[in-house]
Amino acid sequence: MTDARSIIATIRDGGQPSAGDLRWFASGLASGHVTDAQAGAFAMAVLLKGLGEEGRVALTEGMRDSGKVLSWDLPGPVIDKHSTGGIGDCTSLLLAPALAACGAYVPMISGRGLGHTGGTLDKLEAIPGFRTGLSEDEFRAQTATLRCAIVSASAEIAPADRRLYAIRDVTSTVESIDLITASILSKKLSAGLQALVLDVKTGSGAFMVRMEDSRALARSLVDTANGAGCRTSALITDMSQPLASAAGNALEVIEVMETLTGTSVNPALWDVTVALGGEALALAGLAAGPQEGEEAIAQVLESGQAAEWFGRMVAAQGGPADFTSRWADRLPSAPVVVEVPSPRSGHVSAIDGRGLGHAVVRLGGGRLRDGDRINPAVGLSDLAGIGDDVGQGVPLALVHAATREAADEAVAAVQAAYRLADSPPAEPPLIYERIA
Repeated sequence: MTDARSIIATIRDGGQPSAGDLRWFASGLASGHVTDAQAGAFAMAVLLKGLGEEGRVALTEGMRDSGKVLSWDLPGPVIDKHSTGGIGDCTSLLLAPALAACGAYVPMISGRGLGHTGGTLDKLEAIPGFRTGLSEDEFRAQTATLRCAIVSASAEIAPADRRLYAIRDVTSTVESIDLITASILSKKLSAGLQALVLDVKTGSGAFMVRMEDSRALARSLVDTANGAGCRTSALITDMSQPLASAAGNALEVIEVMETLTGTSVNPALWDVTVALGGEALALAGLAAGPQEGEEAIAQVLESGQAAEWFGRMVAAQGGPADFTSRWADRLPSAPVVVEVPSPRSGHVSAIDGRGLGHAVVRLGGGRLRDGDRINPAVGLSDLAGIGDDVGQGVPLALVHAATREAADEAVAAVQAAYRLADSPPAEPPLIYERIA
């Protein structure tokens, strides 16, 4: 007879529980048959001993199946993208409508800001009236008619993950690649996807700072998702500096709209979006390969089709019907905007992305504790990038704050996050590797 104690002991002693045992454990997490103490012991045993590839697949499938799993009957492929998180990473807002314009169906279940990183839902909620908490019927109807929707997970999605994640947070087991993999994929695969592209970040602003850790996570995610029946590939992309030139909810939406409408295109944001979209279209069979897919994504961005799709999605989810033409008027702005003067002249040689992210959180653009109310207007803009040549006193960024006191604190934090050198550094590549 299966029981939690024997499963924990097997992992603790270096053995591999059966797939059925791991699915049982996931079900027990959701039902309450597994206690908090047993869940914590399980998480620590997995952190120390690992599950192996078959175990990761079984745990992921069990956590996915612990709640609602959507299925679709649509005339095109159902695909999505997931990022492991970073600073100024607003590609989802560009990619979902671009994929829809290319004929894909994109039921994107997204998250909120976590730690120093921003959240897709928080960014969208900077748009007045935008609703992320759609009912399942609304989610299904919008996906079927508009081909894209970006929503929060309901309580019925992967309840085993919700329970285990909270326990991992208080038992110092968040870092387990096996558990990170199962957590990410159980939620994503519950959307009934046929294909998934992953953006695994590496660098100072990422959760995985070291390349070897990012590579290990990407490999685990790709192998597990494919093992669970979802065609998946990953790109390892740079997060040694913010992807966009802004960090903060409304400020990042502004940058998205500038890119969608062609007002001011951020090349790095554009290139990562196009590369991820090319992968997704190829995985879904809508392109012969990633290069053909990239050309299709670039075309719908350049033509304005992606902007049109984004505007339809905003209106359908409660935002202004004229958002794509009047976004500058619709988004909130902070009352205090100050420059961050460079303390010396030189070339930007390194950026502490995590430090910038924490500065945005402390401004009110993220949460210091559960339940904190986010100020969508605050953040950083016009961020200098690695390799930029700045003179003493020249702005490294602009701080958008609610008060002068908060602005002064952020100025000091941004200055501390920048490293300057006398000679220009080697600029990091935007995309390091493809994992398939």
